[in-house]
Amino acid sequence: MSKLLEEVFAKLADLPEADQDSIATWLLAELDSERQWETLFSESREALGGLADEALAEHERGHTKELDSDTL
Repeated sequence: MSKLLEEVFAKLADLPEADQDSIATWLLAELDSERQWETLFSESREALGGLADEALAEHERGHTKELDSDTL
């Protein structure tokens, strides 16, 4: 475990149990969300690569135009 994480846990240990549980619930949800995102991203890597190739090909054919941020 990193020293920074050890420091965080030491400070969390000084909080009331309800606050600790609240932070732990939030942290577990964040970790689960990150894991889900990584899974979805890895599963869609091939499809995203295909879309990127398609977009680059359209650009090379001159079928794209530069966006003007003032007209968005």
